[in-house]
Amino acid sequence: MHDEFLCHVTAYGVCDGRRIGVPLGTYRAPTLALALWWLRDRASWMAERLDPRPDGENIPPNALVPVGATVPDVPALLRAWCADLEQQELVADELAGGRLVRIALSDDTTEYELLAESVDALRMQRTLPALVLPVG
Repeated sequence: MHDEFLCHVTAYGVCDGRRIGVPLGTYRAPTLALALWWLRDRASWMAERLDPRPDGENIPPNALVPVGATVPDVPALLRAWCADLEQQELVADELAGGRLVRIALSDDTTEYELLAESVDALRMQRTLPALVLPVG
């Protein structure tokens, strides 16, 4: 069983013709349950910021407009992922097995990534002998 997990949230976009990543948060979770909680919490946090309630106190009148029908609804997808117990079990099984988990969603301008991996698995990878190929 893997006991500690590194979790990251990043948004990627294009600026001046280059793909740029903007870190939105990192957490070193001491347990699997806390890693899953943090990923769900960050997904909900992103969804709320991407799709706030129109009647929110910090939203000026007419500041929000609906997006086009062809634009993926990332906030709805994030909320659905948080509520999907099967997906949560799958993520838990993958992390418990020492595998990297990456959840990525995109709209027309940005890719949003939730990433988690076992600290133990990272340590084990570092102890594996490097692949050495003869040249010539």
